[in-house]
Amino acid sequence: MTKTARSPRSSARVIPLRRGTTLEMVRLVCPDSAQTLRISESFGLAVLDSDGIRDLHERLVIETADALKDGLSERAMQIHLQRIVGAYVGSAHGAGQFYTRAVTEARDATAKLANDSRDEDLDGPVGFDSQAQRKREFAADMGAQAHALRVAAVAAYEQVVGETWKPFERPVDNTTDTVGRKAAKAQMSAFD
Repeated sequence: MTKTARSPRSSARVIPLRRGTTLEMVRLVCPDSAQTLRISESFGLAVLDSDGIRDLHERLVIETADALKDGLSERAMQIHLQRIVGAYVGSAHGAGQFYTRAVTEARDATAKLANDSRDEDLDGPVGFDSQAQRKREFAADMGAQAHALRVAAVAAYEQVVGETWKPFERPVDNTTDTVGRKAAKAQMSAFD
């Protein structure tokens, strides 16, 4: 019986640096108020109260900060609110990406209907919506949801903390260079 050669395991832990979701990324994938209004009117959906959603979430962030101000230092408050707003931003970004995919699928299905030589994409039986129509309606619903979450994400962080919200990014920690690692780097540089 032969033994397979095993490669030695590296004891170094690699932490991938993941860029956080920004408000700009949310803006790019979620519909704005004007587009959401057009979607609502075209598909007969309820018109969202964007200002009401924004105001409610601003009050939520401000009241949270007021309730915690005696128990948290200024830096702890900033970190806490940054995480809360970050959750809203992440949720809005995920919904926006889902909306974007739904719109792409709806466009593809609608474009297939324009091709007269395809039988499988024709409208369904009388009284039933076509697959393309269902995809367009689904995309419209996702657009309204993504917009609502986008509006909620733009909360009062700046008003409470005094600076614009930005995603947390872990600073690169170079303090893990032990004497052994430094020696290994020096030895390996001899081969260059």
